[in-house]
Amino acid sequence: MLYWLIKNVLVGPLLQLFFRPRVIEGAEHIPAEGGVILASNHLSVSDSFFLPLKLSRRVTFPAKLEYFTGKGLKGTLKRWFFHGMGQVPIDRSSASAAQGALDTGVRIVRDGKVLGIYPEGTRSPDGRLYKGKVGVAWIALESGAPVIPVAMIGTDKANPIGSKVWRPYPIKIKIGKPLDFSRYAGLSGDRFVLRSVTDEIMYALMELSGQEYVDVYAAKAKEADAAGKPSAPPAAGRIPDSKAS
Repeated sequence: MLYWLIKNVLVGPLLQLFFRPRVIEGAEHIPAEGGVILASNHLSVSDSFFLPLKLSRRVTFPAKLEYFTGKGLKGTLKRWFFHGMGQVPIDRSSASAAQGALDTGVRIVRDGKVLGIYPEGTRSPDGRLYKGKVGVAWIALESGAPVIPVAMIGTDKANPIGSKVWRPYPIKIKIGKPLDFSRYAGLSGDRFVLRSVTDEIMYALMELSGQEYVDVYAAKAKEADAAGKPSAPPAAGRIPDSKAS
């Protein structure tokens, strides 16, 4: 109930008023029921607000554990808000914790719910589309659910990295056709298959969003920037050919 209260009464109307978010294509690709994975590009924290706002079904996003462990009044309000928005805490501090996050994703989809996930793993540092992590592929193959690519457009203008105040800006959402990976059923343990599936998802996102593609993990690019080092050269406009046979 808290999810719908936040969406339709407390926060949603304000977002609608100032940002006018709209799905400009592909709304018909979201099924009315059944488990499904929404794989989105990630330009801003606000992506997790605007996408659920424009869908009739509830969307569950994994969220970093830090959002749920704050102390005091601020921490309590943040925890209440993220729980209310349907987000589930994910501990990414170790390999076992990461596997737990993937298992949670599979459970959500097998329960017939909508799982929202960002294959890049973190926000793009510069508006380009970065290499996808294979977790989304593992969840898709383990659950058997279709993957629907989603392109968020304009959220980096409304909520630039480092900004504390959101700026009114029209938000657009493009939803692609479902991607079926049933041909890889039972191969979730094959790293080449996982890479192939992930690259296919990222190619669909690149086509849908119009973003320039960079064959580097976004987290690595951020680390390089923080250290004052150049990141690896981008493979702009293409996804490496790693399709499994």
